[in-house]
Amino acid sequence: MSKTIKTFYKYWHPLVDALLWITVMLLAAPPLMFLDDNKRGVAWLLVGIALFNIQDLILKSLSGTYPLHEAMVVRSLTALPILLVMVATDGGLRQLLNPGWSRMISRGFVMFVAYTAYYLGLAALPMATTVALYFSAPLFITVLSVVILKETVGPRRWLAIAVGFAGVLVMLRPGSTLFEIAAILPVASGLAYALAMVQARHLGGHYSAAALAFWGNIVFLFCASVLALIFGGGQFADESSKSMGFLLRGWVVPSQHDLLLMMACGLIAALGLTFLTQAYRIAQANIVAPFEYSAMIWGVVYGWAFWGDWPDTVAWTGIFMIIWAGIYVLWRETRTKAV
Repeated sequence: MSKTIKTFYKYWHPLVDALLWITVMLLAAPPLMFLDDNKRGVAWLLVGIALFNIQDLILKSLSGTYPLHEAMVVRSLTALPILLVMVATDGGLRQLLNPGWSRMISRGFVMFVAYTAYYLGLAALPMATTVALYFSAPLFITVLSVVILKETVGPRRWLAIAVGFAGVLVMLRPGSTLFEIAAILPVASGLAYALAMVQARHLGGHYSAAALAFWGNIVFLFCASVLALIFGGGQFADESSKSMGFLLRGWVVPSQHDLLLMMACGLIAALGLTFLTQAYRIAQANIVAPFEYSAMIWGVVYGWAFWGDWPDTVAWTGIFMIIWAGIYVLWRETRTKAV
């Protein structure tokens, strides 16, 4: 019996893990009502981050067989009705056609670039490395807030940003034999995500998170469909690298198991967004935001458990530099605003 259970878990572990976290959150919801808002917010955020890491696990496991655009089409189609329900219960469907929907679509294209770059990098890199490099996003957000929003940043935050980007260089290892060109992709993803978040500062006060996610999902579906029309036939397939293979590979008829995993990404995206939005609605941002770095824990655990990847000393050094810089920038920004 134990062997049967182990075989079942090995085959279905992403779905099992996702359902486990959802169940934990549902069972914990009543007791959480007795906690203060900040503690409940942290709980919602931790589960949301864990769910998104399961999506990383699923797509990395599929990246050697299927193209990214195929997984994105299935994911987006699955998420569409779920997001419609979320919009209907969070401000109503009319907000989707309010003035400014074109700006939400524009933001969706930027998010598509961020999403695509992240998962193309994930196909070739260890999970922990990909997640750590992606967390350059808070540093980019601060820089872009100066360039675009004309915000003021003090010397301490600039120093922290410099340390963070030095950590990125440590992990990239330019000029060494261990340098991986794919490592640039999660950094590019962090930059694109930062740009999308700066755009969200203008839109967030007028539109719900569900509306932003809905139009983003529409853009994802459109762009993935265009990529599928171009590359789906397989005539441009290039397996010279894992990232190129994941992008240019032709469509493959998925097994029932793999189709369910792709569909699970749509459910995870919708639920993960709900949990993260709930966290920032009920708790102070400066308290919950640092817990987003819990994604690093899952990146290391999943990478080691399923692929045998463990960061070396140099990688750990870069990881800690990026995490310290990101948390410090968040803390200083919150303290500055409070003053």
